[in-house]
Parts: sequence; C-alpha cells; structure tokens
Amino acid sequence: MITVTEQAAKKISQNLVKRGKGIGIRLGVKTTGCSGLAYVLEYVDELDAFDNVFECGGVQVIIDNKSIVYLEGLTIDYKRQGLNEGFEFTNPNSKGECGCGESFRV
Repeated sequence: MITVTEQAAKKISQNLVKRGKGIGIRLGVKTTGCSGLAYVLEYVDELDAFDNVFECGGVQVIIDNKSIVYLEGLTIDYKRQGLNEGFEFTNPNSKGECGCGESFRV
C-alpha cells in the first residue's frame, strides 16, 4: 500500500524522538492549490477511530479513510539537496502537479 524509504523512516523516527512523544505520522490530502490536492503530514500521538495504520520501514503511517484512495501505492522518501531538505512523495495516482509542486491532481 504505502512505501517508506529507509531515509524517510530514519528521519521520521528521529523527529519522533526529538518531539519526545508520538506513535507515527499521519498522512493525508486536503483540497488546495492550483491542481486541487496537497499532501498533509503531521505527527500522531493518539489514533482516531477510523484510522488505517500501516507499518512501513519500522514506523507507523496513519491514513484516514478519505485520503486512502488518493495515496494507494505512494512512496515517501526524504531528500537532501544542497541547503534544501524534506519529504518527497511519489504517487502513481497523480496525473500532474502544479508548477510550484505544492499540489497535484488525480
């Protein structure tokens, strides 16, 4: 369903340790931007009743029922390029992105 690369899993684990709490990350989508949808990533301390939990690369990825249809097959990576670093999403469901890369469409 969801793939988390070794680099992304390591960064997620480091951030959870740095926070001092948390059980994993919540990944979802929201309606926004030029193309329609954007990824939402936040740290999770407690599960909600309708959460789907996946164990990926030693970390828990939590996805709500609404977002799961947009994220099937997604790969989460963590990249560092020069002074820039951050999570990168490769989504086989995406039909295109806006010019700035902040949103996508399916």
